[in-house]
Amino acid sequence: MNVSKILSRVCWGVTAGVCSSIYTVLAADPQTYRVEIRPTGNADIDATLSDVSNLVTLKKTKAVGSFALSGRIKSDYERLQSAMDSFGYYDAKIKIEIGNAEAVSENKEQKKKKKKDEASSNVKRVTNLTNTIDGNNPDLPNFIGHIPDNQDAVVVIHIDKGNQYHLGKIELVEKKTQQQVEPNNKSTNLKPQEISKTITLTDDQQKAFALKSGQPAASSDVVAAKGRLLTSLREDGHALAKINDPVAYLRPDTKTLDIVYEVQPGPIVDLGDIEFKGLEKVHEDFIRKRLLLSDGQLYQPSKIESARQDLSSLGVFSSIDATAGTKLDANGRLPLLLTFKEAKRRSVSFEAGYSTDLGGRLGVRWSHKNLFGNAEKLNLVALATGLGGTAQKGIGYDIYADFTKPDFKRRDQELNARIEAVKQNLYSYDQTAFLIKAGLNRKINKHWRVSGYLGAIQEHIIQRQYKNDYSLLNVPLGARYDNTDLASPMMSPTHGMKASVLATPTVSFGDGTIFFAILEGSASTYFDLAKTGLTKPGDSVFAFRGTVGSIQGASRMNLPPDQRMYAGGTSTVRGFRFQGVGPQFHGTKYAVGGKAMDAGTVEFRQKLTESFGTQAFMDAGQVSKTSMPFEGDVRVGVGAGVKYYTPLGPIRFDIAVPVNRPPRGDKFEVYISLGETF
Repeated sequence: MNVSKILSRVCWGVTAGVCSSIYTVLAADPQTYRVEIRPTGNADIDATLSDVSNLVTLKKTKAVGSFALSGRIKSDYERLQSAMDSFGYYDAKIKIEIGNAEAVSENKEQKKKKKKDEASSNVKRVTNLTNTIDGNNPDLPNFIGHIPDNQDAVVVIHIDKGNQYHLGKIELVEKKTQQQVEPNNKSTNLKPQEISKTITLTDDQQKAFALKSGQPAASSDVVAAKGRLLTSLREDGHALAKINDPVAYLRPDTKTLDIVYEVQPGPIVDLGDIEFKGLEKVHEDFIRKRLLLSDGQLYQPSKIESARQDLSSLGVFSSIDATAGTKLDANGRLPLLLTFKEAKRRSVSFEAGYSTDLGGRLGVRWSHKNLFGNAEKLNLVALATGLGGTAQKGIGYDIYADFTKPDFKRRDQELNARIEAVKQNLYSYDQTAFLIKAGLNRKINKHWRVSGYLGAIQEHIIQRQYKNDYSLLNVPLGARYDNTDLASPMMSPTHGMKASVLATPTVSFGDGTIFFAILEGSASTYFDLAKTGLTKPGDSVFAFRGTVGSIQGASRMNLPPDQRMYAGGTSTVRGFRFQGVGPQFHGTKYAVGGKAMDAGTVEFRQKLTESFGTQAFMDAGQVSKTSMPFEGDVRVGVGAGVKYYTPLGPIRFDIAVPVNRPPRGDKFEVYISLGETF
């Protein structure tokens, strides 16, 4: 037997401090152990017991000696009892037995990746052990110290739930102090008298409280009810409301628990002066106009939080803290302090992307988030495009400047302006163009936005041997709906719907003057399998997308080639190169373009870990020579990929292949992108 285990036997019964110090000096060999918590018949209780047990949670940490292991065992009695109390089992009995069995190496466990059914077989082995000791036995460290080196300590936890208690009487009281007065009004030194008054809740407060006699006496429900009621009181203007921790009275004879909440609702108050702190480059008068709060309105934490988030959405602050005063001002109102920390105004970032059809794109972006002090944004971007790619004949560029002014003329209305120079060397056509547009984007409500722009395009296009110059004026008018509730469009939607419609009346001055209107619509929706109870929220999601478009007016060949409709690529039918779906010039892979198109997608997205996920998809689409969609050859592509989740959004790597490849079509496509495809 080793020295440390001899010491543990000799020291038992000696003054605890002396023995402990000697034991620490000699550093006992660590004792490996296994722990089994016998099922209670309630999966939620079993999971909670496992979560709170020191024996379970600390098992994967550094192995410890016999005294430390004994400490873990003894500490679990109180922790497990508290866990049972939280479910209303206040008479539960905890029994912990310790035995020993042949050691199971960690490497062997990891290699076999033991599962719950294997754990059950180990329990059967433990049950057959005859050499056991109770966890409360004072000789426990000595017992553990005598376990042979080639064996594990085996800890078996038995839970006898007993009867579940239910809530009995629930009281909400307000305690006040009242000065006592003698009947003859003589001056005396009587002590103030404390009186209790029953609180009556409003319907909304009662609904928030949601605690009723007869329900299981789960402590988590009792504590949560306090928090919900406090939130409801403050939302009703009781800014200084307080609720003490509930007092519970156990009634063993009736197996009930009576609860008393001491509530101090305080007065209903309005907001007082709203003070700003920390503004430097952002103009205070702009923020005052933007703020969704005003002095004199009812104090409501939800309104304050909505106003804080609205200011955060401007993108010029790294943080905003809202702090209410602790006492009322002279007018009986509550002051509010908003503390701002401004974000860096300027930034430089790099952009990159790749697909086998469009090749690589690489560029730089310079941004200013607060150009004139009212959260105006300016983006200057220069991109090299067409770096390789089966749909490209050479390198192009995309250079543009974007300007956005929020709250233009009215709240929730942006002024947007853009100047852009583009060069594309596509197999379908070569384009060199200068574009300019300006317009308004207005937020109607939380989900709806509408926009209207005036644009102009001057371009030179070569399609096969034909060269043309076009001058176009257009008026894009659009509406968008989005209830996916994403903080960023780059993130992965798990529910809700996105939809948009766009009508672009256009006049073209080139080879004659022509008028036409481009009509486009798209919608996507998302279904989380968690709604069926099969998976965790956000882990398994089906995504569906549909797109349709039509051009009314001019004939197909009179339309500028860049204004015609095409399909193929990430936004329509993956597995086909960009503009690879639809009519082609005879004997070539050059797309002609059409006057209508439609496409649909089904995609399944599976989260594997916190950092990685995968997806599989099928796309189908067609391009029509006429302005009627749902005509033409239907092309289908299928594919799959992996993704890596980042704070900015998932980085996707996808491979897609065509099911019915046209002549001279690509055999496969590869796509690398930041953010979901839709």
